[in-house]
Amino acid sequence: MKIKLILAFLLSLFISNSALAADYYVDITNNTGYTIYYIYISPEKSTSWEEDVLGDEVLPNNETRRVTITGYKSPMFDIHLIDEDDDTYTFWGVDVSKQDLVVTLDDLD
Repeated sequence: MKIKLILAFLLSLFISNSALAADYYVDITNNTGYTIYYIYISPEKSTSWEEDVLGDEVLPNNETRRVTITGYKSPMFDIHLIDEDDDTYTFWGVDVSKQDLVVTLDDLD
């Protein structure tokens, strides 16, 4: 009986933690005049950038790319982009549940 109770408790704990994780997306529009080669998205306040979400692709000027972000508990992310000239654009604390990004030269780091 005790083992069943413990297993039920552990299962409910696992399910409740899983239920808190969500899938998000952000539409990123490149209006910089340059091709974006890298887009890094990490949870807000992370100490490092995660993988490049573009992979082998690029984001040409005047195009939009939807990036799906899965398995996170919070919609708050930091987003870092690098263009063909190695110029960088960093957005801190983006709430992707409420905001998409339009990147322009005004956003240069």
